[in-house]
Amino acid sequence: MSKRTYTQYCITFSLLGLMMCLLFLWNINSGSVHLTVGEIGKILLGQTDEGTAYHIVWDIRLPRILSAVMLGGALSVSGFLLQTFFANPIAGPFVLGISSGARLMVSLVMILLLGRGISISSGGMILAAFAGAMISMGFILLISGRVKKMSMLVICGVMISYICSAVTDFVITFADDANIVNLHNWSMGSFSGMSWDNVRVMAAVISVSLLLVFWMAKPISAYQLGEVYAQNMGVNILRFRVALILLSSILSASVTAFAGPVSFVGIAVPHIVKRMLGTARPLVVIPGCFMGGAVFCLFCDLIARTVFAPTELSISSVTAVFGAPVVIYMMVKNKKGMQ
Repeated sequence: MSKRTYTQYCITFSLLGLMMCLLFLWNINSGSVHLTVGEIGKILLGQTDEGTAYHIVWDIRLPRILSAVMLGGALSVSGFLLQTFFANPIAGPFVLGISSGARLMVSLVMILLLGRGISISSGGMILAAFAGAMISMGFILLISGRVKKMSMLVICGVMISYICSAVTDFVITFADDANIVNLHNWSMGSFSGMSWDNVRVMAAVISVSLLLVFWMAKPISAYQLGEVYAQNMGVNILRFRVALILLSSILSASVTAFAGPVSFVGIAVPHIVKRMLGTARPLVVIPGCFMGGAVFCLFCDLIARTVFAPTELSISSVTAVFGAPVVIYMMVKNKKGMQ
């Protein structure tokens, strides 16, 4: 590694770390109740454990912030895995319809159970979202074997996303139970309402998934140079593809299960991170994508909560505003590669 490359890595990760810390503190301090830096420090250090401010920070804001960090990072890494799998810079859970498939399955399961007065656990939501993500991924894989143009694959993914979204909206609209109708807010995407139980479950699932992704860094690096090269390096292509699909689906399903569909993070952030780092090496890009996704979602969640307070915007609306221009730029720049 050259000195210039090492310096670029250090600058990028330092910048991402600084932005994450600043946004972390900014998110804690933002809301209807204003807190000073001193008050936040005492609460976080455990020097006070009572009062309204304490409960606002520990029971409302911290779970939401940690959820945005973990889910944003997971979605970005999932997008990187899908872009590697399809060798397409605009492949992502939202564009390919994977998030919408997960959203549809979670909605159906919640409607079925809530309609009978049965609650669903966090683990159950993740399993339902994973099943929906795998169904959508199955359709994408079938289509990818029949179309040669990557642009057609993206279009088909968008159509699958529209179909899943339409079915979800139809089911939610005609639901009778008031609790089921409230699913509409979740289906728009939001980090609100997170609890420490949710944080623990998502932390366990995402941590294990990320460790497996790191373990696959070398095969991913070989696969980026082509299937033939990867086979010559001893990579079992079939097992590698299955593992890549499963990991990307678990990560995107975790996001959908807890926050609903979140758009464009899985496409825009990996592209930005790779440009900042100047490389596509998995060992460097994977942690960069996680930190970049965390920063992006913290920033977007801050805007969603504060710009039109007390009205809160859906997180997907905000991420689309900042992520869509990046995707448009990528499509224009890579139009020849999409043919």
